[in-house]
This record gives sequence, structure tokens and C-alpha cells, in this order.
Amino acid sequence: MVCASTLLEKVAYTCVQGSPDRQVSALVYDSRKIEKDCMFVCIAGANADGHDFAAEAVEKGAGVLVTEKEVALPEGCDVTVIRTEDTRYALAFLSAAWFGYPAQEMKIIGITGTKGKTTTTYLVKSILEHAGRKVGLVGTIESIIGDRHIPAGNTTPESYILQGYFRQMADRGCDTVVMEVSSQGLMMHRTQGFTFDMGIFTNIEPDHIGPNEHKDFDEYMACKGLLFRQCRVGIVNCDDAHWRKVVEGHTCTLETFGFSKEADLQADNMRLVTRPGSLGVDFDVKGLTELSVETNTPGRFSVYNALTAIAICRHFGVSGEDIRESLLHAHVRGRIEIVKVSDDFTLMIDYAHNAMALESLLVTLREYHPHRLICLFGCGGNRSRLRRYEMGEVSGRLADLSVITSDNPRFEEPQEIIDDIKAGIGKTTGEYVEICDRKEAIRYVIEHGEPGDIIVLAGKGHEDYQEIRGKKYPMDERVLIREILQEQGAGI
Repeated sequence: MVCASTLLEKVAYTCVQGSPDRQVSALVYDSRKIEKDCMFVCIAGANADGHDFAAEAVEKGAGVLVTEKEVALPEGCDVTVIRTEDTRYALAFLSAAWFGYPAQEMKIIGITGTKGKTTTTYLVKSILEHAGRKVGLVGTIESIIGDRHIPAGNTTPESYILQGYFRQMADRGCDTVVMEVSSQGLMMHRTQGFTFDMGIFTNIEPDHIGPNEHKDFDEYMACKGLLFRQCRVGIVNCDDAHWRKVVEGHTCTLETFGFSKEADLQADNMRLVTRPGSLGVDFDVKGLTELSVETNTPGRFSVYNALTAIAICRHFGVSGEDIRESLLHAHVRGRIEIVKVSDDFTLMIDYAHNAMALESLLVTLREYHPHRLICLFGCGGNRSRLRRYEMGEVSGRLADLSVITSDNPRFEEPQEIIDDIKAGIGKTTGEYVEICDRKEAIRYVIEHGEPGDIIVLAGKGHEDYQEIRGKKYPMDERVLIREILQEQGAGI
């Protein structure tokens, strides 16, 4: 039990009924989890409003209600009612207090941007751990606490869940946390209740604009910029055309990185690297740190990801040798993940699941002058049909051969999705084959790979399932590749 006033110590509030000195047994924001003597925070969500469950919460024994508007309660009920301006904002501070302010026990690094967040978090984790630190991670794919890997629901979890993860990380001996920070997470105050030691901006492009997301690009940029009012040091990509707008009103010390000669940390002399069955890039780092590095992933965006990680890790006194070693061997599941199947051609898995991401990837791979660029992909069911046309058009225009297959059909027929993709490819002169079964499609590209080919399996990335008719079936492309090679008698 803890006193409600202790949890409320960093929240601006008015007590409209009862006493804030009441003891509470739990902090709850989900009406299904209400228990006797808990503090129930009434939050207005997209589908339900916690204020509508206030009376039910009292009947179930809640001792304290935290509200942002009036609620109808049984007459004469024994409950403390706390009023605050924004209950979701308050929840972040209540959660931090409930878990004993764990962020204060570690260095917290937050990375925001349209692209590059996931890869950069793993690079930072790899470099810092190679240098002897113990690092927790929170991101799009998973949260990592010691040897526990927890699949992600949101890129940035609700504040209560996030603070719970922080508590577990601190208790497991983590001294650092690196996390992805989404614009939605910032807009919905999930990262309030603590101050980031470092906030990082990778880049921004129009995305996440629409119902239940952001009303326009200006709002999207403004939400990204909130990170730089909640961190001590801001590290930003000054090559991005919108970076000054994003950090407008910042309260942190700023550093810049990029290819620009004006950057505090600059990438220079980028060189593409091709080896049997793999691709990479090396470059020089100048300015705040001087060294030469190589990555085992291709293209200019790999330089940005590596440079961002270097900009962060130099604050921890990591040696150039540790940085070089880590970057050369680090890989991120489902993000330009090269799977060695042959010395003759290169095969990779990537999460590119919309036209913007796919175009960026294919344009990058074109720079390596492949014999053929082959793109295997599908599109998700029960999602915008426009995405299918766009991805088809991008692959038809940039790939030498598109192999159209199934992704997550959900409640749609896979062939109908494939037909939509073909309509997009039909706007180009690109060649394609259609093989609905994804394993057979992968078998096709492996068996027909020619020397110098680059083959991309796009769309699934880190996912290890296929969703069909409301059920998720195991399907990991790495497993499929292994099975195919074993069936060929090759093994890996």
C-alpha cells in the first residue's frame, strides 16, 4: 500500500472529494483490472472513456479516482476523487512514482524519426554492451530486459507499462536504456514522468497522417519535436530539410550529425563494399570524433544509422575500436538482414511494407549495380488497397523481376490482393511472376538466383507469423530458407 498523495507529488490536482492521504493498493487505468483500494485513472481512449466506468470502479472497491471531468457516482460513496487537467499526462507521473522513479537510476536514450529508429537502437545496444555496459531496449519489435524478449504492442508503450519495464531493467542491473520514441507516444504523453539524457532525431517524411494519428504533417513534426523539450542533450540530423522546424522551442543542448560540412559529427568518403553474398559500406567520421568504420548493411541510410549510433555512444566514452568492431558485426532482425545462402548472389530480409520504404531500399540496392535486382513481396489484407497499387508500381519500376506472393492476408483472399499488386505493376514495364505460397516463392528466387543478383524478401521483416482469418500461424522466413536449403541438400 502507498499513500495517494505520494503518487500525486508531481501532479497538479484538486481533491474534489475525500482525502488524498488515502492508502491505495494498485495503480490502474484499465477498468477490467480494478481491484479493492486501487487508484483508478480515468482515461478517454479511442474506443472507450474510463470516466464512463467511474461508478463501476467504486462498486468494485476503488479507493481513489483520478479524473479530468465530472463523473456520476453513487450518492454517499466512500471514494476520493482527484481532478487534474489531463489524466493521460498525469498517468505518466503517477506511474513513475508508483515504480519508484526507475529512470533516475539509468541513462535514458530516446530516438525519434520516420526511419532508422529500430536499427539505431540495436546498434547503440550492441556498441554499448561491447564496451561493457548493460543495456535495456524498448522498441517496435520488442522490449529487451536482460535475457527476456517481450514482443511489442506499440513502438512506445503506455506510460505505466514503460515505467514497469524501466523498473525491471534497473532491478536487473541495467545502467542504460535505449528506446524508440514514436510521435504518437509523445503526443499521448507516454514518455512523461522522466527526462531523457539524450534525445535523437533521425529524419522525417510525411507518415502516420490520418484518422487516429496526426491531422497533418505540421502536427506530426510538432509531436516529434516534443522530445527536445524533454531531454538534456539533443542530437539531430542536420541533413534533414525539416530539422530546424522539428527542434523549434527546444530546451536542450543541441549537437548535429550528417554528411553536411556544417555538422558537428560528419560522415565523409562513403564507399560501397561488396563481398561474396553480402553488401556493406565504409566511411570516415570527422568532427567530434575521428575514425573510419565499416557496416555490414548497404547504402547511405546505413551510414546515417551508424553515424547516429556513434553520435550517441561517444558520450559514453566508447573507444573507436569498440565502435568499429560492433558496427561490423551488428545486425538487426528484419532490417536489411542479409541471410547467407550462396557466394554467387545476395539475399536479404527487410520490413519494407509500404511504397516509401520499398523505394528507398530498392534505390539503395541499385547503387551496387546488381546483375538483377529481384523483389519478392506481398501486401497485407484489410488495409488500404492504394498501398498495393503503389508497392506494385515501385517494384515494377525499380526491380528487374518482381515475385508477388502472400503477406498477411487477414480476412481477404490472397489472390485478390495479388491482383491489386499486379494492377500497380501494370503501370510499368516491369516483369513479374506470381506465386501465392510464400515458401514456394522463396524457393523460386533461391533456385533461380544468378551470379551477381540481389534478392530482397520484403514486407515481413522481423515477423515470425502469417495472419489468416484472424489466426496467426508460425511463419519465419529464416526458417523457410533453412528448410528450403535442407530440402535441396545444401544445409546452412
